[in-house]
Amino acid sequence: MRIDIITVSPELIKSPFEYSILKRARDKGKAEIHFHDLRKYAINKYGKIDDYQFGGGAGMVLMMEPIDKCISQLLQERKYDEVIYMTPDAQTLNQQTANSLSAKKNLIILTGHYKGVDQRVRDKFVTKEISIGDYVLSGGELAAAVLCDAVIRLIPGVLGDETSALTDSFQDNLLAPPVFTRPADYKGMKVPEILLSGNFPKIDEWRHEQALNRTRRIRPDLLDEESSDD
Repeated sequence: MRIDIITVSPELIKSPFEYSILKRARDKGKAEIHFHDLRKYAINKYGKIDDYQFGGGAGMVLMMEPIDKCISQLLQERKYDEVIYMTPDAQTLNQQTANSLSAKKNLIILTGHYKGVDQRVRDKFVTKEISIGDYVLSGGELAAAVLCDAVIRLIPGVLGDETSALTDSFQDNLLAPPVFTRPADYKGMKVPEILLSGNFPKIDEWRHEQALNRTRRIRPDLLDEESSDD
């Protein structure tokens, strides 16, 4: 997978890709990440990429011309499956979206800044808009890193245990069940006997029941969504 990230602050977003799972994915050649500094496409020698809103209002808006130059150049070089804009006024990222994007080959991620981008950018280029939650960040860089982490870890061969991602929370509209490790008894706090039994069908049943109970208690809306899909 190749991901091209367009950003006003490339140094801000680079660091998450230099550690842990994201670095492993790059080292294995599973994910190729390219950062594009929008200021290199500025409309003048002073690096101008934003301007005041038409109609008045607080906050600057990223101009269409620099973004047009950057995206158009990328589109001339290869075909992209999605041009994604990270913005709080969009559908919230979920596991199903991450699953779908993990099967793509080439993605562009445009990160917003200030009051966002000129609407004409969204109308002309953007094929998918994603939010990571109902709150506002200073820019879309951290949101883009979250999206990339959620997607890249699903690419086959990235995680050490191929089944690990399949048992994550939200994969089946359930939160993950509780997990335990050694020692089996720590200061009187014991691991459930079923997990020590070696009876894996029964363990699977226990885990499903625990996941269902945890979801009912913490995120009942997920069960409502599953029922509405039936």
